[in-house]
Amino acid sequence: MRKIALIITILTFISCKEEAKIDYAILSGKITNSSIDSFTLNSTDRSIKKEVKVLEDGSFIDTLTTEEGTYILYDGKNMAELYINYGDNLGINYDINDFENTLLISGKGSEISNYIWLKSQKYTELTGEGTEIYKKEENDYKVNRLELKNTVSQLLQNAQDLPADFIAKELRNIEYDYISDLNRYERYHEHYAKKKGFKVSDDFLKDVEQVSDFNKEEDFLFSQGYKSIVNSHFRKEAKKLMEVDSISEDLAFLSAAINSENQTIKNHLIYDDAKYGITYTENLEDYYKMFMENSTNEEHIKEITDSYNKLKTVAKGQPSPKFEEYENFAGGTTSLDDLKGKFVYVDVWATWCGPCKAEIPALKEVEAKYHGKNIEFVSVSVDALKDHDKWKKMIEDDELKGIQLFADKSWDSDFVNGYLIKGIPRFILIDPNGNIVSANAPRPSSPKLIKMFNENNI
Repeated sequence: MRKIALIITILTFISCKEEAKIDYAILSGKITNSSIDSFTLNSTDRSIKKEVKVLEDGSFIDTLTTEEGTYILYDGKNMAELYINYGDNLGINYDINDFENTLLISGKGSEISNYIWLKSQKYTELTGEGTEIYKKEENDYKVNRLELKNTVSQLLQNAQDLPADFIAKELRNIEYDYISDLNRYERYHEHYAKKKGFKVSDDFLKDVEQVSDFNKEEDFLFSQGYKSIVNSHFRKEAKKLMEVDSISEDLAFLSAAINSENQTIKNHLIYDDAKYGITYTENLEDYYKMFMENSTNEEHIKEITDSYNKLKTVAKGQPSPKFEEYENFAGGTTSLDDLKGKFVYVDVWATWCGPCKAEIPALKEVEAKYHGKNIEFVSVSVDALKDHDKWKKMIEDDELKGIQLFADKSWDSDFVNGYLIKGIPRFILIDPNGNIVSANAPRPSSPKLIKMFNENNI
């Protein structure tokens, strides 16, 4: 009996060992003709970033303990989506100079990633390059999106060895992507076709209006299309709050999103808004309080609290973070201390930033209006070093005025980090003593800017 009991104990132990959940995946492979020393894996919402080291011969191997899901592989030149589950052992091999024709995804769990790769190629084939697709008239656009939906559906049907649960979620995702594409058409067509005030016809959005459940957690975490639809729904709700209850724009979305019935979805909605929104809000205390009262995600809470504490150091009246010896287009270098005795209106921008360039005409008008007064207009470019010549050429071609400076380390510059700048354009007003008047000053195109200047007797 003792022997039988011992055997049962051993078998039970072995069984428990075999059922232990694997909480990692293996990624290995080789990149030929490569001189890179690493590449990155980013989650689709950019909340997770993993760096994978590459050896001199182009080979790599890493153990991934990040969350399961879709990741973007980016080597500085090429990009592909990978679907990573715990227990996977993926092999990634390609020629860095011929990525599309040589990419080979193999190994355990590779079936989903291969399907996604084929899907992305079909998407590019039917969508085309850039934003031309959004210039199509609505009927042609809808026909194109329907063709894409049907093509991808057929691709999924023909795929081999895909897990049943993935197929079920992906079928819904294909429909969500189609609806999301329709949902964005009106505002994208207005912008890219340059049709101010454009509105789609009455029945264009009938498929969009059929989505009435915004609390499907599984779909929200799996499908970027569904996530976009949910986000759009609460953006519309926020707009209603602004119109009816006169809630400020920076608090309106949080006020709408906290009404989500699903806590996980609520956490993601308010976090996705707060990680950037808190750096722009004019109501820091109210914004932070509302976020804290409604989020239950500890990682999100820690990150937003860190941002909140940092932003309090750049509140009105606090000493401004400094830029030191930034290259001046006019020659030499310039530091913030060189400008003491005058107000300083700082524009943080880049040559690739459309909204930044849209403010240039208004900025020129404001500069001309306040020429000779006790204020300096300083534009700080956060362009990458590789775009240095592009920066100089744009200043010359567009005849940009004011003091034009080139940040020393782009987004990693102390001045940028000091203000917790995560998006541009960003405008800042500093007083003659080097103290902050506003870390989020109005844009040149806003009448509020002149009001702020008047309030400070500029």
